[in-house]
Amino acid sequence: MIPQNIALANYNNGVIMIGIFALVCVALVVMLVSFMNSGKKKK
Repeated sequence: MIPQNIALANYNNGVIMIGIFALVCVALVVMLVSFMNSGKKKK
C-alpha cells in the first residue's frame, strides 16, 4: 500500500511548460529591446 502513494504527482509536463513560457518571455523582451533600439534617431 505504501509504494502506491510515493509518486502522487508527475511534474515533468509542468516543468516543460514553464520552460517554454520562460523562453517565450525572453524572446519577447529581446524583440522589444530590438525594436526600441532600431527606432529613428532624432537629430
